[in-house]
Amino acid sequence: MVRPGEVASVVSPAAGRATPGDGAERDLRQSRLLAAFRARAAALGFDVCRVTSAEAPEGARERLTAWLAEGAHGDMAWMEDGCERRIDPRALMPGARSLIMLGLNYGPGRDPLAALAVKDAGAISVYARHRDYHDVVKGKLKQLAAFLVAATKPERADVKVFVDTAPLMEKPLAARAGIGWQGKHTNLVSREFGSWLFLGAIVTDLEFSPDPPESDHCGACRACLDVCPTDAFPAPYRLDARRCISYLTIEHKGPIPRELRSRMGNRIYGCDDCLAVCPWNKFAKAGREAKLAARADLDSPPLAELGRLDDAGFRALFAGGPIKRIGRARFLRNVMIAIGNSGEPSLAEVARERLDDESPLVRGAAVWALAQLCSREELAGLARQRKLERDPSIEDEWRIALAAPKP
Repeated sequence: MVRPGEVASVVSPAAGRATPGDGAERDLRQSRLLAAFRARAAALGFDVCRVTSAEAPEGARERLTAWLAEGAHGDMAWMEDGCERRIDPRALMPGARSLIMLGLNYGPGRDPLAALAVKDAGAISVYARHRDYHDVVKGKLKQLAAFLVAATKPERADVKVFVDTAPLMEKPLAARAGIGWQGKHTNLVSREFGSWLFLGAIVTDLEFSPDPPESDHCGACRACLDVCPTDAFPAPYRLDARRCISYLTIEHKGPIPRELRSRMGNRIYGCDDCLAVCPWNKFAKAGREAKLAARADLDSPPLAELGRLDDAGFRALFAGGPIKRIGRARFLRNVMIAIGNSGEPSLAEVARERLDDESPLVRGAAVWALAQLCSREELAGLARQRKLERDPSIEDEWRIALAAPKP
């Protein structure tokens, strides 16, 4: 194995670039550089490293434009705005020849669906119970990019790193690189790590031999499709984000659609159902990156405490993590929906307190929560006290809540 410090002695300048006439010698330099790179990636904690070309994934344009035309991306206007750049990695870096895909395992130590049974607590997606993975993975990718640049002095390779936030189709590219395949739920599945891989990408003008792609191993299984609480999969390999709980709790900016609220259960940030039920998880292992270890206070946090967070408390609790980016209003909207689904009358007081919240988004969700937990008489009494409410959306919430039949 080549140690990182030895790269300069085994890799000549411009190793891996497409140079006419260098044949076997170029292939040897390429192989040595890639072996050194993979050793460095493993030392940094990446669990898998594979290579594919920088060309657009086959059929990417047709699939993406059809999905956008259906409106299945919901509020995510950035998907449409960056459509052309998203289709072809070479639009992000002219002259790109290769794309190095890296995977970092974040497998949970226990069944992530266990949190759904704790009705008076919130269920947070596995990926969000720790430091923001964007920061963790990007930091490692930058070190790897610097490694490639240093190894190709004096000419220096051109490299760019991406983690999820750029217009890059990571999942089909990772499948083409052989890391896994896109399952019927459209997420990446690995035979070695199951559902639990964070993906990162390095686009470069170096030319590496591509790894073979992975084939689809879903077979007749449809566990991920059948488990979805909101029927977000109109067909295998197709996702309607507008019905996906991950989208609704994170990306969606307005009130949760009324017909989907009762299906959300206590999921307050993301949803792991379709990932967790995949049979390939039998080969998954718990993640080993310390910075991504789940925080104990984010494993089924009490809804009563979350529902009383002010802005300062929200920022303090979620500092350094991905939940902070959606803001307090959207998060408390989610918490109110979970409170309404809890069946716990004791949580009605938390929802009552939020009727005076500064955010209409929170107030509207609190009305819905109270309609699930209170008697008709209690709800009518609360409505009479809210005569100063002038927001039309909240007035509609009250009107519908009072008109709804009680069991």
